[in-house]
Amino acid sequence: MDALEKQRIERGEDGGFSLIELIIVVVILGILAAIAIPIFLNIQQNSKNAALEGIAGNGAAAVAAGLADTTAGAVAITAGTIPATLFNTDTGVTAAVASVPAGGTITLANFCVTASAASPSPLNGGTAGTAGPGCP
Repeated sequence: MDALEKQRIERGEDGGFSLIELIIVVVILGILAAIAIPIFLNIQQNSKNAALEGIAGNGAAAVAAGLADTTAGAVAITAGTIPATLFNTDTGVTAAVASVPAGGTITLANFCVTASAASPSPLNGGTAGTAGPGCP
């Protein structure tokens, strides 16, 4: 031990952090957490919305391919859930097709696909996504 260290020990100074320094660090960490948590939650919401938009876009591509298929045995596309033979979604996600205006015949120029998530899906809480030439 050197002389300075002996003097510190004799005076009761152990060279640790003071209470005020520790409190300041905890306050700074609390402020950073208060800023980061809402940002993180917003990123999760944006990713859910984008995923549903992507599912709707993929569904619209499948519907367009199905409508363009004129071969014998082609899947008929009517308003409602997209046939599983054309497009399959994850559990808890529903992709539905409709004509715009509603009630008309679905064509390549007027269909709109909507993807929404239900309770068991990790995308639950996301805003429903839409895609297709007839979507507003």
